[in-house]
Amino acid sequence: MNKRTTLLIRTLLFLFVLNSLYLSLYFTHKPSYSSPSEEKEKSELEPDTYLTPFSHEPHSSKPWPILPSYLPWTTSARSHSCEAYFGNGFTRRRDALLPRGGAGWFRCHHNDALRSSVCEGGRLRMEPEKITMAKGGEDLAAVMGRTEDEEMPVFQNGAFQVDGGEVAVDRKVLVDQEFLDEYVPRGGIDRHTMRDLIAKIRIVRGKDFQCDEWIEEPTLLVTRFEYANLFHTVTDWYSAYVSSRVTALPNRPHVIFVDGHCKAPLEETWKALFSSVRYAKSFSGSVCFHHAIISPLGYETAMFRGLSEHIDCYGAPAQELLQNPNDHKTARLSEFGEMVRAAFGLPLNVNHDGKPLAGHNVLFVRREDYLAHPRHSGKLESRLSNEQEVFDSLKSWASNYKGCKINLVNGLFAHMSMKDQVQAIHDASVIIGAHGAGLTHIVSALPKTVILEIISSYYRRPHFAYISRWRGLEYHAINLAGSHADPGAVIKELANIMKSLGC
Repeated sequence: MNKRTTLLIRTLLFLFVLNSLYLSLYFTHKPSYSSPSEEKEKSELEPDTYLTPFSHEPHSSKPWPILPSYLPWTTSARSHSCEAYFGNGFTRRRDALLPRGGAGWFRCHHNDALRSSVCEGGRLRMEPEKITMAKGGEDLAAVMGRTEDEEMPVFQNGAFQVDGGEVAVDRKVLVDQEFLDEYVPRGGIDRHTMRDLIAKIRIVRGKDFQCDEWIEEPTLLVTRFEYANLFHTVTDWYSAYVSSRVTALPNRPHVIFVDGHCKAPLEETWKALFSSVRYAKSFSGSVCFHHAIISPLGYETAMFRGLSEHIDCYGAPAQELLQNPNDHKTARLSEFGEMVRAAFGLPLNVNHDGKPLAGHNVLFVRREDYLAHPRHSGKLESRLSNEQEVFDSLKSWASNYKGCKINLVNGLFAHMSMKDQVQAIHDASVIIGAHGAGLTHIVSALPKTVILEIISSYYRRPHFAYISRWRGLEYHAINLAGSHADPGAVIKELANIMKSLGC
């Protein structure tokens, strides 16, 4: 057994022990952030009723994979640190309803840096007939022309209800306006569906808490907005992943889409990341949850906030941060990228070290015309007007390159499954592409992958420069005076990158 294999085995054993130890510590010493009066009230309850938010062991949930970049999701993040933005900054908790005698409960964990909350509740009931929206999950061809308003949820009072137990409660509304403004602020979002959902939750007497169907395992309630766009969907995936970790779920939760969007290719990744996926309107009657988590909108993640706010964070290896914590560094996006790769069964403990025997893969991410949603024409705006010319020039150059073998990969993502797209990203030493949503896949690239973005003067936006920085990836940009690129300039930049890789 060589030294590298021995080191790999030791690393895997260390990560397994770390994950197991943290989960054990969490569930035996789960921290509290309640006020003194709330602590007194909780002390009168059965400990397991409050500290264990789900009543039954999950039977059909996928386990969490062992991730090399995983760090414990502690509750000691400093305000506006990178851990607060990208990890667990959800440290200020407010209980809207405490459990009494096995009845329901509800609370929110607020993140001051993101001005957002992860909220969760037990013995929560959903009444689909009180949610106005399209059914969702239809084939795209069947709903062409359907408006966005038809697909977004409108909640009636009591669309969600929580079991108040047999003891009479002094109110029917779960939370008031003050609670919403402090824990679920509207911010710049015109239609804050999560806020509206929570505002319409009503408390009902235990005798009236009847259910047509029970879901025993922890379940995420997710409302998607731009569900067909990869960048926005990645922010939803990340929000759902963070919500799962913040609430310390022992297994991957199930997901229910509280929206009426049609079926989209990106659902493949939702199904891979989580235990199952359903639409709220697919239920024929009331459905009750032993533990439901309301995932924040993707607009409230650091990945989106960082486009308009300065988030001074840099990617760093998890082992480095474990030994030397740094408020300006994060391994959370790397952890999430590993989660995406693990969801599709790709190896995690690999890197782009040295010269691969099969050569370096240079992935050119292409932009293609395709129907994305019912209101889409199928035509994409050109970000690189001579993309084919640039690709053909690179292909000719790569085939004659003398330094080492270069495999130029034609990244026609619109015609590839999500698993194949992630596989192509995983296998790439260098990723090239014009500014476009497809480049968001760099969140799951290997640590030493190099990014080269070709940027039209009409689309100078910082998305992928920031993601590269937050991931700790080497990033290069070619800024165009218009949308036409000089193939020679692209080749020159790529040649320099290949030399830096020892090629």
